[in-house]
Amino acid sequence: MAGRRIEIRGTVQGVGFRPWVHGVARCAGVTGRVRNDPRGVTIEAFADEDVLEGFLEQLRAGAPPPARVVELRSTPIPEVELDDFVIESSGATGDKALSISPDLATCTECEAEVLDPSNRRYGYAFTNCTRCGPRFTIATGIPYDRAATTMSAFEMCPACRREYDDVEDRRFHAQPNACPECGPSLSLVGLGGDLDPATDPVGATADLLKRGAVVAIKGLGGFHLACDANDAAAVQLLRERKHRDEKPFAVMTGDLDAARQLAELTPEEEVLLTAPERPVVLVRARPETGLARDVSLESPLLGLFLPYTPLHHLLLAAVDGPLVMTSANVSDEPICRDNDEAERRLTGIADAILLHDRDIAMRCDDSVVRVIAGTPTIIRRSRGFVPRPFQLARPVAQPVLACGAHLKNTFCIASGDTAYFGPHIGDLETVAALDFFEEAIDRMQTILGVRPQVVAHDLHPGYMSTRYAKALADSVQVGVQHHHAHVASVMAEHRVCGPVLGVAYDGTGFGDDGTSWGGEFLLCFPNRFERLATFRPVRLPGGDRAMREVWRIAYAMLHDAFDGSPQIDSLPLFRGIAPESIRIVSQMIERDLNAPRARGVGRYFDGFGSLALGRPVSTYEGQVAIAWDHMASDEACDPYPFALDRSTSPMEVDLRPAVRAAFEEVVSGMSPAHVSARFHNTVVTVTVEVLEALLAELGRLPVALTGGVFHNERLAAGVAENLRNDIRVLRHGQVPPGDGGIALGQALIADAFLGDKG
Repeated sequence: MAGRRIEIRGTVQGVGFRPWVHGVARCAGVTGRVRNDPRGVTIEAFADEDVLEGFLEQLRAGAPPPARVVELRSTPIPEVELDDFVIESSGATGDKALSISPDLATCTECEAEVLDPSNRRYGYAFTNCTRCGPRFTIATGIPYDRAATTMSAFEMCPACRREYDDVEDRRFHAQPNACPECGPSLSLVGLGGDLDPATDPVGATADLLKRGAVVAIKGLGGFHLACDANDAAAVQLLRERKHRDEKPFAVMTGDLDAARQLAELTPEEEVLLTAPERPVVLVRARPETGLARDVSLESPLLGLFLPYTPLHHLLLAAVDGPLVMTSANVSDEPICRDNDEAERRLTGIADAILLHDRDIAMRCDDSVVRVIAGTPTIIRRSRGFVPRPFQLARPVAQPVLACGAHLKNTFCIASGDTAYFGPHIGDLETVAALDFFEEAIDRMQTILGVRPQVVAHDLHPGYMSTRYAKALADSVQVGVQHHHAHVASVMAEHRVCGPVLGVAYDGTGFGDDGTSWGGEFLLCFPNRFERLATFRPVRLPGGDRAMREVWRIAYAMLHDAFDGSPQIDSLPLFRGIAPESIRIVSQMIERDLNAPRARGVGRYFDGFGSLALGRPVSTYEGQVAIAWDHMASDEACDPYPFALDRSTSPMEVDLRPAVRAAFEEVVSGMSPAHVSARFHNTVVTVTVEVLEALLAELGRLPVALTGGVFHNERLAAGVAENLRNDIRVLRHGQVPPGDGGIALGQALIADAFLGDKG
């Protein structure tokens, strides 16, 4: 006989992992015990040496989904004679690691029970088991046990308790286990004071939606605002009340067949739609769907997702049609979490609220995913993915809090050899958003049991995340350059220690040369970088105003390309712009008054798109650039001319020849689809040419593609396909390419920087 202590780290709590280990041990003839602990799961196993080796092999071979094992350590311990293998109560002492699963979509077994009139959980909106249901959003501490969740307020009835205690039952230690007799319940509340109490809240909600109402619905990580996606008046009403002018809405369908009626789905997209994470998947909409035009307006992409709670399944079945399901907030504010908060903030937006009495511990908005150049890529990482950990190539010397960016903010906490993203916060433009940011950091630190003394932040002094970091007393603060963090996030995702040649394309990032960066070629190590090439800057007349009034960027490009004398009279773009406004913008450029220089490739997308599409204004970030991407034809066409100035350090890409050529084509009446195709080919050609020139000097290095511009499928695929086959290309998958992913890179850089200092 021999003994082993087996310590397992990863997503192994709240996912039926201990019952699985129990079954494997009994089948193998192993005695001992298994328990949750603050870092994961610990097993003490006893058997003949050969039997133990076989048991370990089974543990290593794979765990049942949705568990994820990232580390397994086995050490010998003295033999103890036991008669059985048992599941013990959790241990609460020792170092902590976040082993809680993300929230999981309703499994097929629970869905069948909810829809079965003979089942005791028929129609019950909070049905779950060890394979599905709320996890992270109800957790108040670790180890993950019912007492450390918001389900602690609900005492299980005898029937639920029998399931919970039966190791053979799929609800064994399912912490949110409940039924209509003992669990949370629904209620429908009218915000106008004229709604009678409903005996069937789901049915009454469906009736309201079918009559054109806007209803707020409490879910796992917050509230949605819902309306009938086929009802044009209802969708327009939701836009007006939410103050969301043109940005597309997400749509939930009842099942995959219904989704196929709305979009041209690839096999990869169908896998994403039906995955346990249930993200919103950006897919290509069919031309005629019956959806109201205002759901996605001009965009050919549609954000689709499937029900991920029993409540969603019941509601979609009762409505029998697709629903707009968007975050319950006024634009730019955090998603609503608490019942009182929802009633207060959503009065005047929703006609009614479908509430329940299970508290939400952590706000967690829907995740967004898109297949980009054949790779499923997380655009917004939140519900379903958070707090799934990342294993680091090297452990950090001490815990690090990385505060992320100002837009699309997420934070990250790195401890030991593991990093954890917080939920999607969004743009830190409001007091409410900043409060959510601080609240989420505090809660994650509490769950992990760490208070990092190292704090990483962006170099931009005006970012609210930077100000938060600098206000933390008794902390070591490390400023991290924005695009270095972008590249380091790819390195961390792929567990590459460097060096790599990074391409960081986005709209803006604080530079140290008096310009805003965003078209950068960087030789990157975890602790430093060297800037090797960049783009010639374009002026932003009016600063941030130019991001919205993108005609200003188009004018600035023309002003630069034609030596201060652009002939704009023949361009449709400027016919609706007041001459006085054009004169003022021209003077701002010439006198260098509130016209900062920006090297961001995203700004060139805005400028070229505005010029060729005749679009003067962008109502939300990236609107014109996204339209410009989808406008491009698939024709084979040459890139526009460009120049590379190799006499400067860093080397500079000059797109003035491309601006002049595009101007001539627009004036001659060439189609925007053709101009867009040539522009995209130009950016691909520029990127590949610069990379190959740099690699010829540096030698063989991995190439990392990052930044929000690489959401553009045409660009991401074009660069990867046109580089030599022997070049390893690193792209994002589990970490967002945009600002929602840079916190991971900040954490990696801060630790490396302090390691050098030490």
